[in-house]
Order: sequence, then C-alpha cells, then structure tokens
Amino acid sequence: MGGAFSLGRIFGIQFRIHYSWFIIFVLITVSLSWQYFPYAYPEWSSPTYWLTGIATSLLFFASVVAHELAHSLVGRANGIPMRSITLFLFGGVAHMAREASRHGAEFRMALAGPLASLVIGGLFFLLYILLQGVNEPIAALSFWLARINAVLALFNLIPGFPLDGGRIFRSLLWRFSGNYQRATRIAVEVGRGVGYLFIAAGVILMFIYPGNWFNGLWLAFIGLFLSYMATASYRQAQWQAALQGIRVADVMATTCPVISPDMTISQVVQGYIFTSGHRCFLVTDGGELRGMLTLRNIKSVDQKEWYATSVGDAMTPAERLKVIQPDEEVLSVIEKMEEYNISQMPVVSEGRITGLIDRDDVLRLLYTRSRLGI
Repeated sequence: MGGAFSLGRIFGIQFRIHYSWFIIFVLITVSLSWQYFPYAYPEWSSPTYWLTGIATSLLFFASVVAHELAHSLVGRANGIPMRSITLFLFGGVAHMAREASRHGAEFRMALAGPLASLVIGGLFFLLYILLQGVNEPIAALSFWLARINAVLALFNLIPGFPLDGGRIFRSLLWRFSGNYQRATRIAVEVGRGVGYLFIAAGVILMFIYPGNWFNGLWLAFIGLFLSYMATASYRQAQWQAALQGIRVADVMATTCPVISPDMTISQVVQGYIFTSGHRCFLVTDGGELRGMLTLRNIKSVDQKEWYATSVGDAMTPAERLKVIQPDEEVLSVIEKMEEYNISQMPVVSEGRITGLIDRDDVLRLLYTRSRLGI
C-alpha cells in the first residue's frame, strides 16, 4: 500500500501506518473528546476529556493492530507468509505474500481476528466493571473500547469479501465445492452486494433523516469502499494465481545496460534512453557494482543540470540497493517492491549481478497471460 511508512516489526512482521490513518485518528479523538465524553460525563474538566479521548483512540488502534496480528500469527502458523500490517483510514490490513493454499488455513486465519477482538472487548469490559466508582475516566475509556471491539468483531464477520466474514464464507464454499476460483468469484460477488446494500442504506438514511445525513454519508462511503475492495481483492487473487510458481529467473532481464559512474546524465539520456528506451542501468567501475541508475534518479535532477551531473552523483549506491535471488518467487518480489516503493531490483547469484527484474515487465507478463486466457 503506497503512502505508508514503517514503524518497525512486531513478532517479525513489519508494522506500517498509512498517512490516511492520521485523518481517522484525529476524527475519533475529536469526536470522543468534544462530543461523546462531555455528553456522557458533563462533570469532567476539559483536559480530562482530551487526555481520555487521545488515550482511547490510541488503545482503539492498538486493538486493531492486535486484531490484524492475530490474523498474521495464525496465518503464519498455517503456512501463509505474512509480510506486514498497515493501519489506514478504515482500520488495518494484514498483507499476505500469497493466499492460503488450504481452505482450513484460510478459515482459521480469518476467524482469528474477530475472536481476538471479542477477547479484547471482554477484557476491557471486565476492566470497566472493576474500575466503576474507582477511576471514572479509565472506566469510561474501558466501556467504550469494550463496545467498539465487539462492533469491530461483528462488522468483520459480515459475509462480504474481503472482510473476515467473507473469507470465512469463501473457505466454506471452497471446502464444499473443492473449487477455489469459483468460491472466490462467489464470495466477491456477495462482497459487492454487501457494499451496494451499505450504499443504499446510507442514501435512504440521508433522505429519511436529513438531520442525520453525516451518518448516512459515512455508511454509503463504507459501502463504496467495500465494493471497491471486493473487486480489487478479486483482481489481486487472479494475479497471484497467474504468478503462482513463477520465479525471478523466469522473468528477469539479463541484458541490463552497464554504464560508468563518470558518464553524465545527459550522455545516458541521449545515448541510451532516447535510442533504446532503457529505464534502468547498472553502474560499475572496474567490474565492481557501484550502484543503479533509474528514471526516478534522473528525474530527481533538474534538467538544466544533466550536462554537469555525473551518474555517480545521481545513482542509488550499491549499499542501499535491495537485491533478490533468482530462485525467489515473483509474488514475494512484488511485495518487496511495494514495501520499499521501488520499481526495479537487481538479481544476485553467488555475489554476482545476473540480471534485473522490473515491475513493468511483471505487469506485461500478467497482461499477456490474461489476453491468452491463462
């Protein structure tokens, strides 16, 4: 997911935050501190409202991380490689290197998140009972978190792909039909239907209760997001199926141009890009890899400076390159490209550069296979 930055790793799984997360964090904090807590507890001071609101928002998103972490750990225990967890506008998402290969693995992984949310909600409710009359702000915080975690669990159990309930539904279809592709197609169609129902409910709510138009708009927005995600997830599943079993060595380019770090950007553009359309170059000096020059590197230099800027000054140094092995799966490489926001990766075998894999080459492969109906 583009537009996200890493905050480190949890149990070996990368944890990232998308910039849109800050929007919903601010909205929830303001809603709690300005409306919910002042209405429910009018005797509190203003700083108490805001401190409790901020703490509640942070704990809510910690609960979302725990929900996604449950997916990730159960998935990993069932042989599904998990790459990262990303918090964004609508909550969180766990990124898998590939889909489950068995219906039972998907069922257990999908169910783990809602179960984790129910357990967390139960713990917060217990804390609320224990702290009633002892510490009102923490008790109020706990009660809200108990309810929201229960809502999160129930919402995710809606049988609309790619929600957890949709994945559970797909795993059951897969179990009884024995056909993964057909189960996915049906689950996606149901997911789209659920999204359309949310949109319709939101529009009806806006017209029947004009004073409550914001809730109706939000409901319709969630429905639009669900229908979009169902379609996007189906497309991703098709891509993953098309790339299953394909290795880096099968698609890498072995004729990547090699240039000197002493060349100027202008010489590279006129001598290579204009004439042959190459987009990426390995930079060597005396046979030793010094770095890689891409179109992104070139575009970062003002065009007026191309005549005076050397390749060595504009390239990505070798020590900062992300390299891969020729026997790695293309699916995992695409995930790495998304993770590091790069489009090309050198292929290294026994300490020697043997080729280059480009995101556009993989996309062309997918397009060709789809045209052939493969």
